[in-house]
Amino acid sequence: MDLVALLIQIVIGIIVVAPILWLVGRALVGKEKAKFTDAIWIVVLGTIIGAVVGTFLGSLISAVIMFVVWLALIKHFFDCGWLKAFVIAVIAVIVFIIIVAILAIIGIGIIALGF
Repeated sequence: MDLVALLIQIVIGIIVVAPILWLVGRALVGKEKAKFTDAIWIVVLGTIIGAVVGTFLGSLISAVIMFVVWLALIKHFFDCGWLKAFVIAVIAVIVFIIIVAILAIIGIGIIALGF
Protein backbone atom coordinates (compact mmCIF):
# COMPACT_ATOMS: atom_id res chain seq x y z
CA MET A 1 0.00 0.00 0.00
CA ASP A 2 1.60 3.24 -1.19
CA LEU A 3 0.80 6.01 1.30
CA VAL A 4 1.45 8.83 -1.19
CA ALA A 5 -0.96 7.28 -3.70
CA LEU A 6 -3.53 6.80 -0.92
CA LEU A 7 -3.20 10.43 0.13
CA ILE A 8 -3.63 11.59 -3.48
CA GLN A 9 -6.68 9.34 -3.85
CA ILE A 10 -8.19 10.81 -0.66
CA VAL A 11 -7.62 14.40 -1.77
CA ILE A 12 -9.08 13.78 -5.23
CA GLY A 13 -12.01 11.93 -3.67
CA ILE A 14 -12.69 14.87 -1.38
CA ILE A 15 -12.55 17.30 -4.30
CA VAL A 16 -14.61 15.23 -6.75
CA VAL A 17 -16.77 12.67 -4.92
CA ALA A 18 -17.61 14.44 -1.64
CA PRO A 19 -19.52 17.37 -3.21
CA ILE A 20 -21.57 15.01 -5.39
CA LEU A 21 -22.31 12.72 -2.46
CA TRP A 22 -23.24 15.70 -0.30
CA LEU A 23 -25.60 17.20 -2.89
CA VAL A 24 -27.37 13.90 -3.53
CA GLY A 25 -27.56 13.16 0.19
CA ARG A 26 -28.88 16.63 0.91
CA ALA A 27 -31.56 16.21 -1.75
CA LEU A 28 -32.70 12.83 -0.42
CA VAL A 29 -32.34 13.07 3.38
CA GLY A 30 -32.36 16.82 3.92
CA LYS A 31 -29.82 19.43 4.87
CA GLU A 32 -30.05 18.62 8.58
CA LYS A 33 -28.81 15.05 8.11
CA ALA A 34 -26.43 15.40 5.14
CA LYS A 35 -23.59 17.72 6.13
CA PHE A 36 -20.62 18.38 3.85
CA THR A 37 -18.24 17.24 6.58
CA ASP A 38 -20.16 13.94 6.70
CA ALA A 39 -19.61 13.49 2.96
CA ILE A 40 -15.90 14.16 3.47
CA TRP A 41 -15.74 11.54 6.24
CA ILE A 42 -17.55 9.03 4.03
CA VAL A 43 -15.00 9.56 1.26
CA VAL A 44 -11.96 9.51 3.55
CA LEU A 45 -13.01 6.41 5.49
CA GLY A 46 -14.28 4.63 2.37
CA THR A 47 -11.00 5.27 0.57
CA ILE A 48 -8.83 4.16 3.49
CA ILE A 49 -10.91 1.05 4.22
CA GLY A 50 -11.00 0.27 0.49
CA ALA A 51 -7.23 0.45 0.27
CA VAL A 52 -6.78 -1.84 3.26
CA VAL A 53 -9.41 -4.35 2.10
CA GLY A 54 -8.07 -4.28 -1.46
CA THR A 55 -4.56 -4.98 -0.20
CA PHE A 56 -5.52 -8.09 1.75
CA LEU A 57 -8.37 -9.61 -0.30
CA GLY A 58 -9.07 -10.52 -3.90
CA SER A 59 -10.73 -8.10 -6.25
CA LEU A 60 -14.24 -9.60 -6.34
CA ILE A 61 -14.41 -10.17 -2.59
CA SER A 62 -13.07 -6.71 -1.86
CA ALA A 63 -15.56 -5.14 -4.29
CA VAL A 64 -18.49 -6.76 -2.50
CA ILE A 65 -17.13 -5.81 0.92
CA MET A 66 -16.47 -2.24 -0.18
CA PHE A 67 -19.96 -1.90 -1.61
CA VAL A 68 -21.40 -2.83 1.78
CA VAL A 69 -18.88 -0.57 3.59
CA TRP A 70 -19.78 2.46 1.43
CA LEU A 71 -23.48 1.82 2.03
CA ALA A 72 -22.84 1.48 5.77
CA LEU A 73 -20.87 4.74 5.79
CA ILE A 74 -23.65 6.57 3.93
CA LYS A 75 -26.25 5.02 6.23
CA HIS A 76 -24.34 6.02 9.35
CA PHE A 77 -23.27 9.55 8.44
CA PHE A 78 -26.47 10.59 6.63
CA ASP A 79 -28.66 8.89 9.26
CA CYS A 80 -30.84 6.95 6.83
CA GLY A 81 -31.85 3.38 6.11
CA TRP A 82 -30.12 0.84 3.88
CA LEU A 83 -32.48 1.44 0.95
CA LYS A 84 -32.03 5.20 1.04
CA ALA A 85 -28.25 4.73 1.35
CA PHE A 86 -28.39 2.53 -1.75
CA VAL A 87 -30.42 5.13 -3.65
CA ILE A 88 -27.99 7.88 -2.62
CA ALA A 89 -25.05 5.77 -3.81
CA VAL A 90 -26.67 4.94 -7.16
CA ILE A 91 -27.71 8.53 -7.88
CA ALA A 92 -24.27 9.81 -6.83
CA VAL A 93 -22.64 7.38 -9.28
CA ILE A 94 -25.00 8.48 -12.07
CA VAL A 95 -24.30 12.17 -11.38
CA PHE A 96 -20.56 11.42 -11.27
CA ILE A 97 -20.71 9.65 -14.65
CA ILE A 98 -22.64 12.56 -16.18
CA ILE A 99 -20.10 15.09 -14.88
CA VAL A 100 -17.17 12.99 -16.14
CA ALA A 101 -18.84 12.69 -19.55
CA ILE A 102 -19.39 16.45 -19.75
CA LEU A 103 -15.79 17.11 -18.74
CA ALA A 104 -14.58 14.60 -21.33
CA ILE A 105 -16.61 16.29 -24.04
CA ILE A 106 -15.29 19.70 -23.03
CA GLY A 107 -11.75 18.34 -22.84
CA ILE A 108 -12.02 16.66 -26.23
CA GLY A 109 -13.46 19.89 -27.67
CA ILE A 110 -10.53 21.92 -26.33
CA ILE A 111 -8.00 19.43 -27.69
CA ALA A 112 -9.74 19.37 -31.09
CA LEU A 113 -9.55 23.17 -31.28
CA GLY A 114 -5.81 23.08 -30.69
CA PHE A 115 -5.74 24.87 -27.33
